[in-house]
Amino acid sequence: MNILHPTPYSLDSSSLLAFSYFLFFLCLRYHPSMSLIFTFASAPTIAISKVEQDQEALALLTWKVSLDNQTQVLLSSWFGRNSCHHWFGVACHRSGSVSDLNLKSCGLRGTLKNLNFSSLPNLLTLNLTNNSLHGTLPTNIGNISKLITILDFGSNHFTGVIPEQLGFLTSLGFLSLASNNIRGSILSFIRNLKNLTILHLYENELSSSIPQEIGLLRSLSDLRLSFNSLTSPILPSIGNLRNLTKLYLGINKLFGFIPQEIGLLRSLDDLDLGINNLNGSIPASIGNLRNLTILYLGANKLSGFIPQEIGLLRSLNDLELSNNNLIGPIPPSIGNLRNLTRLYLHTNKLFGFIPQEIGLLRSLNYLALSTNNLTGPIPHSIGNLRNLTTLYLNENKLSGLIPQEIGLLRSLNELELSFNNLNGSIPASIGNLSSLTSLGLGHNKLSGALPLEMNNITHLKYLQLYENNFIGQLPNEICLA
Repeated sequence: MNILHPTPYSLDSSSLLAFSYFLFFLCLRYHPSMSLIFTFASAPTIAISKVEQDQEALALLTWKVSLDNQTQVLLSSWFGRNSCHHWFGVACHRSGSVSDLNLKSCGLRGTLKNLNFSSLPNLLTLNLTNNSLHGTLPTNIGNISKLITILDFGSNHFTGVIPEQLGFLTSLGFLSLASNNIRGSILSFIRNLKNLTILHLYENELSSSIPQEIGLLRSLSDLRLSFNSLTSPILPSIGNLRNLTKLYLGINKLFGFIPQEIGLLRSLDDLDLGINNLNGSIPASIGNLRNLTILYLGANKLSGFIPQEIGLLRSLNDLELSNNNLIGPIPPSIGNLRNLTRLYLHTNKLFGFIPQEIGLLRSLNYLALSTNNLTGPIPHSIGNLRNLTTLYLNENKLSGLIPQEIGLLRSLNELELSFNNLNGSIPASIGNLSSLTSLGLGHNKLSGALPLEMNNITHLKYLQLYENNFIGQLPNEICLA
């Protein structure tokens, strides 16, 4: 049911109030399950003057003719003096003033140099994402409507620095300059944007530090600064952002400790701090983030033990701690993470046995424990991981037999056990792994004849058996692939 609000010219105030109550009870009478949402906006409701309407149209037409010919063809509906009359990508308030300009993914080519932002005083949304716009972001962008809530310039070819005049747009709830070639720093003007809920600046050439003022944006739910060259510690003020659900700071040059205050972000779903220069230990407060589904801390210089508290993150799907300097055993509490599909602990300095609890992770697709100092046998519980497609246990100090249960992993594509101290024969059950494309058993102490059941593995592209004590010949069918 569409409820159309009457214009100020059709009813006086008392009639308008009575009519509103009539509509309200009409909705409840005939649509009792309907949720009524009232939006109180400061957008104009009184018709703007012809002069103001002409100014808006002129601003858009002037910008149009500055764009390349192909873009002008796309905007062929832009003509005349009324931009609210079926102009492509343009929406208007009831007042006749432009409210939204949405030209997402239209193949626009040109710059913003000739767009007179001050002639669009009532704009609420400006979406130019995923085009081929270039040049710098003009400083007069601060003259755009103070009502604007959405500004999306992502996925273009903009260069230069972020103009500090963006700080004038204090109603902004969504700001994206992501996937451009913007350089320089994130300026302290950011403190003015107290209404921001989404800030995307990823995939640029930003340098310098993350400003302390970022901690003042307490409404933020989504902060993405990854794929830049930011050089600073992660400041404790990040803990002020209690509404954050997504925090992406990966692939920068951040250094220092992960602050304990990270544990205050209890609404987080995704946390990516990977591929930086972070050092120190993983704070135990990480265990407070019970809603996390993604935790990427890989490719840093983190040291110390994996905290037992990691086992409190029962919603995790992806856990990436690889390529660090972590020591100690894999905590048995890892077995609590029953929703894990990917577990990356490779390339650390972990030692001790692989815990039997690893077999509780029945949703795992990918398990990488390679390049550590793990000892002892491969646990029989590994056979519970029926969804595994990739198992990397190579480059450790594992010993004992390859368990028969390995043959239960019928979804495996890659099995890498090389560079260990495994002994005994290859179990006949390995023939059940008919989907294998890669099998690495080299550099162990395996012996005996290769089981004929390996004839069932007909999709192999990579086979490594050297530096063992095998006898006999290769099964005839194993080389079919």
